Amino acid sequence: MPLQLVRNDITKMKVDAIVNAANSSLLGGGGVDGAIHRAAGPRLLEECRTLGGCKTGQAKITGGYDLPAKYVIHTVGPVWNGGTHGEEALLAGCYRESMQLAAAHGCTSVAFPLISAGVYGYPKAQALRVAMDALSGFLLAHAELDMTVYLVLFGRDTALLGHALFPDLQEFIDDHYADEHTDSLYERARRQQLFSQSGALPENQPDALPYGLSGMPAEPQTSAPSKKGSWLEKRRRKKDANALLTEEAAADGAVICHAAQAKPAAVPPAAKKDSLNDWVARLDESFQQMLLRKIDEAGITDVECYKRANLDRKLFSKIRSDVHYSPSKKTAVALAIALRLDMTETEDLLRKAGYALSRSNVFDVIIEYFISNRKYNIFEINEALFAFDQVTLG
Repeated sequence: MPLQLVRNDITKMKVDAIVNAANSSLLGGGGVDGAIHRAAGPRLLEECRTLGGCKTGQAKITGGYDLPAKYVIHTVGPVWNGGTHGEEALLAGCYRESMQLAAAHGCTSVAFPLISAGVYGYPKAQALRVAMDALSGFLLAHAELDMTVYLVLFGRDTALLGHALFPDLQEFIDDHYADEHTDSLYERARRQQLFSQSGALPENQPDALPYGLSGMPAEPQTSAPSKKGSWLEKRRRKKDANALLTEEAAADGAVICHAAQAKPAAVPPAAKKDSLNDWVARLDESFQQMLLRKIDEAGITDVECYKRANLDRKLFSKIRSDVHYSPSKKTAVALAIALRLDMTETEDLLRKAGYALSRSNVFDVIIEYFISNRKYNIFEINEALFAFDQVTLG
């Protein structure tokens, strides 16, 4: 998985290299910088003394010493000055320079903190967007690299910044997910109130409401009829009932006579039932077959496809070599995103793998939002999924 958002302590990441958000002296400081120096031990500081510092937007590399990582890449992020002093370009440079050093030293995995988002004052939401854009852009531009990159966010509050980045997505979720469930809860509460007011509703009619309690006024009650009126009414009802019985009897007789005269229909011969082998022989196109067909139709290479899907080469090779491969749901969705399928095609591809999208699932609603709006940047989608505490793609 080339780019992953994770919540963790970067000093505990078991990767080839971790990136240190350092100051220009490279001699240690607070926040992530101090934590990395403490975890790596005094030998890290000794090597840093030999480097002669580092300029903003650039990076230098040392050993990892007591850390699980083999290397530490030190980069100096910009101090926030309102965003009008080239901060974005400098911050993006931190990520690119660090990636270049990692690639040059043969690293296959590297973990980044959110650079400049601490004491340097860079707004966290903007820092997150710059990080995602810079890292994903580098990976897409260097398709030959087989490298997994982690953006490590320490603390739940940082992840929640994504809600501010995707206000229209929050509204979409509210419209397509929350309302559906809220209505159901509202109805339950309303009915419970009716129970307490009027007793149990009819057992076989859960939606039936006692007359006058459904928001409509109850029909006004008339005074009791007089005895004379009651006798006349009974006589009229009896006359009407007798007439109705006569009509029903006549109708029944006509039906019986008609049925007696009708000839029995010929019984068609029993249709031959298909065997299990017949059913199996009519299998539809498999997930793998549809995937490869769509890749050809899109005119892209396998490498382009699995890079767009945020998948590694080994997993894609397994899919290509097995016509009956059963992917996970998130892998199937990632490939639909990579192929830029519309909603109908996405649902078809998912069905081939035995899955479906449901509006009772936040993950599914987020995927529907991006596909419906034809937004196919896998890294932006993962940023949104992470922000809403959902599993990411890849």
